[in-house]
Amino acid sequence: MKKNILCKLHKRRIPMKRRFLKKARRTVSISTSDVQEKVRNILFDIEHKREDAATSYAKNIDEFSGNIILSSDEILEACSKVSDKIKDDIQFSYENVRKFAEAQKATLSDFEIEIVPGFTAGQKYIPCNSVGCYIPGGRYSHVASAIMTVATAKVSQCAHITACSPPTSKNGINPAVIYTADLCGADSIMVMGGAHAIASMAFGLFGLPEADILVGPGNQYVAEAKRQLYGKVGLDMVAGPTDSLILADEFADKMIVATDLVGQAEHGYNSPVWLVTDDEKLARNVIDIVPRLIADLPSINRENANAAWIDFGEVILCDSRESMAETADEYAPEHLTVQTRDLKWWLSRLKCYGSLFLGEETTVAFGDKVSGTNHVLPTARSSRYTGGLSVHKYMKAVTWQKASREGSKKMAQAAARISRAEGMEGHARTADIRLQKYFPNAKFDLYHK
Repeated sequence: MKKNILCKLHKRRIPMKRRFLKKARRTVSISTSDVQEKVRNILFDIEHKREDAATSYAKNIDEFSGNIILSSDEILEACSKVSDKIKDDIQFSYENVRKFAEAQKATLSDFEIEIVPGFTAGQKYIPCNSVGCYIPGGRYSHVASAIMTVATAKVSQCAHITACSPPTSKNGINPAVIYTADLCGADSIMVMGGAHAIASMAFGLFGLPEADILVGPGNQYVAEAKRQLYGKVGLDMVAGPTDSLILADEFADKMIVATDLVGQAEHGYNSPVWLVTDDEKLARNVIDIVPRLIADLPSINRENANAAWIDFGEVILCDSRESMAETADEYAPEHLTVQTRDLKWWLSRLKCYGSLFLGEETTVAFGDKVSGTNHVLPTARSSRYTGGLSVHKYMKAVTWQKASREGSKKMAQAAARISRAEGMEGHARTADIRLQKYFPNAKFDLYHK
């Protein structure tokens, strides 16, 4: 009796010992019913009225009336406006992302195996044919997103890559974004934003092929359009607002921790940032420092970071590093930074994150912009079941099989009996007919009873 009780206690999850020194006032919502309805109408409109509807949305929402698909001359003109210095930085980032994507691709291998004598099955990887890469361009011009999405698709050898970004003004897309998309291998560059851009790529408007997969971050309208189109097209993921969590102990630098929190909070008013620590002094110092760092940012950045910190920021005090790790796994953040001792332990222990940044010397901005790992990552706790954008998202793992007559003998018998056990007589007979043809003089028991 005592043993049974102890077993039950062991199976029961013991609550973590933690308390909130700062708790979020609001909960992040990926989409609202209002957004869902607006997007549904946009998708219906564009699917049925095609280019006419898409062009109308571009004029009314994007306030853009130029060419939707950039010409070669327009691309060259935009590239000429980008300084050599930023071109060098973009080249550096592009080479790192390409190098990492190539290393990822090298881990994908085709194979074949003889399951039973005479019966061979195999796997091969095939890239998606047509890809739509969305590159945000609202508050900020996401040059790095062009690298992450387009360069990785190019390494995957996708046949047609569309880079799509909203105009930042009546003059169109930021020239640095155009330069980057072109450098990374985009076959078409489309000037459009929001749900109507996603729909245009999905339905193959403006001379583009219908997208097999849509990738890239975006606002709530972009995310909702991707969600509603899923099934017609593949997706990297349905992303919500970006989120970041920092694990820090007593040896962490309070200024670096606070700066890293603010750096991620500036993404948007609804971008959660979390600090998890076992050191109360560090926690309270960071709580004190963050508002001062936010106040020193430029206007738009300040507004975003301040709202994110006040409404969604959290500081959590745990009683042990295991409790810290459990908290991190529960939150399953997009970005997970570790500023503690014994980094090897954390690398081995942590299970749920989009990308991991180990040590003070590493910051999320490196991964966001230049280091090589992809910055299109799972948000809203989806790192519990998926990773970020990679060559794996652009390439399909498909299977094949081939049998000799002798190799089909045992397969056909088992398939016939299982099919009949399921009530699927038509399936069973596809196995029967082969046995009858290949082994006319043999008798087989093809029934499960």
